[in-house]
Amino acid sequence: MEPHKIVSYGEWLSARKALLAKEKALTRARDELSREQRALPWVRMEKIYIFDGPGGKTSLADLFDGRSQLMIKHFMMGPGAQHQCAGCSLTVDHIEGILVHLQNHDVSYAVVARAPIEEIEVVRRRMGWRFPWVSSFNSDFNYDFGVSFTAERVAAGTASYNYQPVEPWAVALQDLSGHSVFYRNETGEIFHTYSTFARGSEEFLGIYRFLDVMPKGRNENGPYHSLPDWARPHDKYGADGIVEGNGRYHATTCTCGIHK
Repeated sequence: MEPHKIVSYGEWLSARKALLAKEKALTRARDELSREQRALPWVRMEKIYIFDGPGGKTSLADLFDGRSQLMIKHFMMGPGAQHQCAGCSLTVDHIEGILVHLQNHDVSYAVVARAPIEEIEVVRRRMGWRFPWVSSFNSDFNYDFGVSFTAERVAAGTASYNYQPVEPWAVALQDLSGHSVFYRNETGEIFHTYSTFARGSEEFLGIYRFLDVMPKGRNENGPYHSLPDWARPHDKYGADGIVEGNGRYHATTCTCGIHK
C-alpha cells in the first residue's frame, strides 16, 4: 500500500470536502447514465425460449413469475464443466439477501447456464443458492445472447461478445458471462431492454463499492490484477485450488490440462 500523508483533522476535512464535490458530480452523472440506459429502444422477443428447470420445462415467460421485469444472470458454466466461475459465483452471492426486496419491487431474477440442469443442481445445492437457476442446454438462448459460441461461428466471424467479434481464445471457454434485462407487458409480450458484459457487470458486483473505499482498495495485486487474484466460491476460501485469469476455479482434484 502506498504511504499516506498524515495531516490534522482540519486539513483532512478540507480535502474531504473537495472530494465530495467530485463524488456528487459522479452521482449526478450516474443518474443521467441510468436514465439513458432505461431510455434504450426495446426489441420484441419473437422467439420462444424453453429452458430445463429442476421441475421440468420452463419458458422465458415463466421466469417472470408474475412480475413485469426480469434480470437474467448469464452464468459461465458449460456442459461437463469441471470448474466453477469465481466471478459469477461472487456476483450471484449478492442476490441472496436482496432477492425478496427485488421480488416485492416487481423484479424477478434468474440465472441461466448452458450446463445440463442435473449439473447445475449439484452446484446450486452445494452453494446453498435459492434463486431460480435453469439450463439452456437444449436452447439457442446462450448463443443468441452472445455468451456462448462455437468454433465454427468464431471462425466465420459471426460470434460476438460485448458487442465485438469474439477473440480466438474464447473458443476454449465456449461460455462467458453477463446480464440481460427483459420486460413483459400486460398482454404477455416480452421485450429485451438491456444487456451488459465483461466489466459492465461490475455494476452488479456490490462488494467492489465496499473495497473501493477501503485503504487497500481492491487489493488485486496478483498475476491478473483483477478479481481472479482473490475471489473464490464462498465454500472454497481456505481450500487448495487455483483460479485462472478468466475466473474459473480449479479444485486440486481437477484433471484438466491447466495442471499439466
